[in-house]
Parts: sequence; structure tokens; C-alpha cells
Amino acid sequence: MDFVKILAEELQLVPRYVSQTVALLEEGNTIPFIARYRKEKTGSMDDQTVRRLAERLDYLKKLEERKETVKDAIVAQEKWTEALAKALDAAVTLSAVEDIYRPYQQKRATRATKAMEKGLTPLADCLEGQTGDARTEAKAFLSEETGVATVEEALQGAMDILAERFTDVAQVRQKARQFFWDNGLLVTKAVDEGAKSVYEMYYQFQEPVKKVASHRVLAINRGEKEKFLSVKLEGDKEALISFFLQRLIRKNSTTAQWVEEAFRDGFSRLLFPAVEREIRATLTQQAEEAAIGLFGKNLKQLLLQPPMKEKTVLAIDPGLRTGCKVAVLDGTGKPLETAVIYPTPPKNDTKGAEKTLHQLVQRYEVDLFAIGNGTGGRETQSFVADCIAKWQLPLQYAVVSEAGASVYSASPLAAEEFPQYDVSLRSAVSIGRRLQDPLAELVKIEPKAIGVGQYQHDMNQKHLTEALDGVVEDCVNAVGVDLNTASPSLLQYVAGITPTVSKNIVAYREEMGRFHSRKELLKVKKLGPKAYEQCAGFLRIAESDNPLDRTGVHPESYDAAKKLLQKMQIKPEEIGKKSLHDASVDLPKLAEELEIGLPTLKDMMEELEKPGRDMRESMPPVLLRADVLTMDDLEPGMVLSGTVRNVTDFGAFVDIGVHQDGLVHLSQLSHSFVRHPFDVVSVGEVVQVKVVSVEKEKHRISLTMRL
Repeated sequence: MDFVKILAEELQLVPRYVSQTVALLEEGNTIPFIARYRKEKTGSMDDQTVRRLAERLDYLKKLEERKETVKDAIVAQEKWTEALAKALDAAVTLSAVEDIYRPYQQKRATRATKAMEKGLTPLADCLEGQTGDARTEAKAFLSEETGVATVEEALQGAMDILAERFTDVAQVRQKARQFFWDNGLLVTKAVDEGAKSVYEMYYQFQEPVKKVASHRVLAINRGEKEKFLSVKLEGDKEALISFFLQRLIRKNSTTAQWVEEAFRDGFSRLLFPAVEREIRATLTQQAEEAAIGLFGKNLKQLLLQPPMKEKTVLAIDPGLRTGCKVAVLDGTGKPLETAVIYPTPPKNDTKGAEKTLHQLVQRYEVDLFAIGNGTGGRETQSFVADCIAKWQLPLQYAVVSEAGASVYSASPLAAEEFPQYDVSLRSAVSIGRRLQDPLAELVKIEPKAIGVGQYQHDMNQKHLTEALDGVVEDCVNAVGVDLNTASPSLLQYVAGITPTVSKNIVAYREEMGRFHSRKELLKVKKLGPKAYEQCAGFLRIAESDNPLDRTGVHPESYDAAKKLLQKMQIKPEEIGKKSLHDASVDLPKLAEELEIGLPTLKDMMEELEKPGRDMRESMPPVLLRADVLTMDDLEPGMVLSGTVRNVTDFGAFVDIGVHQDGLVHLSQLSHSFVRHPFDVVSVGEVVQVKVVSVEKEKHRISLTMRL
């Protein structure tokens, strides 16, 4: 199998770059390293393209391995033919390989295998040959020894063999699968029409198989699992049966009735149930892939929200009976003081709570409040807004998603970080840090617990985890990491660094003091030359004596970078203060002189002009508030600013400051046609919306962006 040719055609890439990228992957290079520091070899593929190529390469390798296994199994049965060789060579999916192998697989006991054990295979061959008298031929197979006592038993056994034989033919299965994919309907009904559930729209529902939206497939699957829905595949079975029979039954056949009966039995008993399972499995797989892709995009936007650098934050984890947990964090995220206040029901100690907050604000010169959006969040926001207005201080607050905060707070990692705090106070610290540096804090939480996806618990957990970990890895390496402040949780996502090595880096830092150069990494236990090559460019040392250690320039290119600075007459201490772009400079010629590729030269110039630049600064800013609304304040026609919290296939959920997020349906995102919500909005983006309707009883808010 020519992997390079297949990958180049499927991904529409230049074969030369595909070949070189495959070689880099097989040498053990990480995807972030390949995408960032081997652009000359990849043709400047981005990390997502390299990741897709790697995933597809892995599939093709598994396909090749399965083909070899199938071939060996058939050869062992002495049934290998040139036709099988051609068919197996042409197979491009694992399901196609399994279709070819099916007739040769060792099967569990079936009606057909039992008939074969009784010696009825020759009779089945006779019926399939469609010549001779079936009943006369059947008499020869009557035997006390085999237990075949009557002609009818013999013929039934032969038909059982034919039923399985017909439906095991690869072309038959492929044709049936394609027919129901193109023409079938997915039909759902209520198990109990009187039962109230979130699945009521599917109590009488049908849609063409190839048009069912991914989120509907996942909703239907869950409804079926929870026993609210019955689900089946429907289609014109008779039309397909007739198609096969026209090609199966010959003119002047003397056994047509038995052949037809055998095929119809095989179709209804074996073929259609298998096709139904396969189509539903395919729908689920495609829906999961789409949902994971959507989850990944949301996660990326969430992780890349701009940090609130060097801001002293007072974080509040809202609560009712147990009170609100408070933590003040300095500009680096270090907890300065904690407290518990009770401004919400049932205690309603607003005076005591206000006094505590005011003292903390004054003592630590607080810049911002970070308020979690959990239970009691709206009441806490209202209390804080009243305090801000009363104090007449230039303070604002941001509502922070608590998704996954409880998971982190109860984790061994949180206990290790903050052994002196209970679970709820750790949660307050996490909420504050999420505002200060979303990426550094959210990497401590299992990605699927962050709350920007749908149906994540219904999916293939291994696939979901791998995909989301890939998103986190891409984000961490795209932003870069401060080697002297990063936690093990953050470091383990840097290319080439394992969880063990990340802990070793922190242990070295604690024992030896801060890192002074990237080269010092080679002194870290278990961090060898290969790992150093992969990770060094993504780790920054702000205080390094070598200014290049503060940039994204890889150590392997330091000599070229020094020559470039000399060429442009820029001193090392002037890095970041002078522009390297000069219209008179011939960049291709300069790259040749420096013995580096043109993409590497361009990246190097960007890094030397803006060392330590944080790409997140160009992302949508966090929405800060000083007042608060309730659902009672909302009226149709009201125009508000809000933050996009989640994007789904059918629309976007927007936080407008009233505890309950409002939905902007796909049809309300723009005056023009929108193919997918991601074409218009992204998680973390601040948008202008208008209230369409408010259903207080159902806690539903409908919004529009068609202002």
C-alpha cells in the first residue's frame, strides 16, 4: 500500500511534503515540533493538518496489518485466489476487508453450520446450481446418522446454508449498505407516549439516514439508552430484494422457489439486521467525530482566552447554605488570603459580607472580582454589583465558568497544591486563576470536564480523550511556556515532555533555583537530547542572560539568528526594540546565506521583533461587568452584551449576566445564511444580542444576533 500517495490524494497535499512528514513522524518527532520547526519539510502544514495526517497514517497502517492477517487466514484454509488478492488490494476501509473475510471466518454455531455438519452442503450447491429436481436430490441426504429424517428437513438445511452464503458475499453487503444509506429512513417512536422527557420531539420522528444531523443522532442514541425511544431503520426492502433476485435466479431455473426463499430468509434474518447495526454504528461514529471536532474547537477558543495579567483578583465561589468561599490572588496567582461570607440565603448577612470584602479590596488593592457561575451565582453577582456601586471604586467583575472546578478541587493535584485549604476554598482559587490565566489553570482539569461540549459521556472515551488532549497540546505549544513558573500540569503538554519529566523539571527548579538557560534543561533527570530537541523551542526563560532564550527561536537556529542580527546591525540587547523587516532585503537570498529555510527565517524575524509575544492578546477580551440582571429584568427587544459560553451544531449559548445562558439559534446568528455557528461566533467572544423571548418556568431565554 502506497501510504504517501493515498495521504496526498485524500488530504490534497504535495506528495513530497507528505513523504517527509511521514518520515518525521516515524522518527519519533512530536506534532507541535514538526509543525513549528520543520516547515521546510512539511510545506508549512499547521499542527491540525499534521495531526490529521498522523491519524490517517495510523489507520492505513492498521488496515495494512488487517489485510495481511486476513490473507494469512485464507491461505491457511487453502482458499486463496487471484480474485481475492485483487479484492483485498482494492479495499480501502476496514469494513471492506471484513466483508471479504466474512465467508472464511470461523463462525459460532448457526443454522447454516449445523446444516453443514449434517452433510447438506452438496444439496445447497445443487439448489444454487438451479438444475435438477430439488426433492429428488434431497432424498439422497436422508440419514438416521445425521438426523435428517425428511425431504423438508434436508431442503430447509440446504436453504439455511444458502441464506448465509448469499448474505456473506461482499458485493451484496456493500450494495445493501449503500442502498439503505442513500434511501433509508431513521425512524424513532416513543416507548411510552405519555412519558414526559426531553426527547418528546423524537416520539414521532423520521429523517433520511444521510441527512440526520449529528446532534440528533447522539440525542436519539441517549433517548434509546434511557428507554424513552425505540429506533429502527426503514426503507424499501422489497425493491432491494427484487434487485438481487433478478440477478440471482436464472431463466428456466428448476429450484427458483427454494433459492428465493433462502435469499429472503437470509435478507430478513441476517443481512438487514447487520446492515441496520452497521449504519447506526456509522451514524454514531460520524456524529461522535463531529461532536468531538466541535468540542475541540470550543476548547481551543476557551483555552486561548486572553489572560488578565498582573491583576490582583478577588475570586468568589458562590454558595447558599454553606456560604461563598473567597480567595484573594496576587498578579501571579498566589493566594494571599481566604475567607467565607454569607451574603446569600438563608443567612443573608450582607453587612458582614460587605465589610469583609471591603477590607480585602482595600488591603490588597484588588483590581477585579471573579465570580463563579454555579449555584448562588446570580445572587452573588447582585451583591457584588451593589457593593461596587456603593463603594464608588473603579472595580468590575467577570463571570467565570465553574465547569470542572469541583473535579479539580477534589483531585490529588489540588490537594498537593493547597493542602491547607478545604475543597471549596481550592475551587475559589481555581476560579480566580481561570480569569488570570485560563490556559495555565484549565490544563489541570480533564478536558472533557470543562463543559464546552455535548454528549461527551456517551462517546468513545479513548477517542475523545486523545482528541481533546491534542487540542490542549496544540494550544500550550502555540502560546509557549515560562520554564520558571509553569506547573507540572502545564509542562506535561509541552512537546516531548512526559508527566514524569514535567515533575522532574519542577523538582530541579525547586532544588537548584530558577533556570538560567535552555541548555540547563539537559541536566534534568530523564530529559535527554531527543526530548530537548522537541521541547526547547516552546519553553521561554524571561530572565535568561541569552536573549534568544526568551523567544520562540529554537536553539538549533541560534547561530543563524546571531548572524541575522549582525546582518541587520542589531545588538542582542536591542531584540524586540527594532524592526527586522526591510523592504530592500531579499529574503530568499538571505535565507540561503544563513543556511536556513525561508519559513524558518520569517518565523525567526517575527520572534526577534516581538520576543515573548502572547498570541492570546489578539483574542476577544473578557467581558467585565459592574451591574447585574435577573430574568425578571429581561424584556423582548432588549439589546445586551454577552459572552459566548458554548457553540453547538444548532446555535450558540450566550451568557448575558442572568445565571441562565440564552440560546441564539442557528437561524438567528446572522441575516445571511449560516452553514455552521462556528462561521459566526466562537467561545469567549463578546457579542451583541437582542432578547426574543423569556420563558421563566422553563428557564429558557431566546436571543438573536439579527439586530
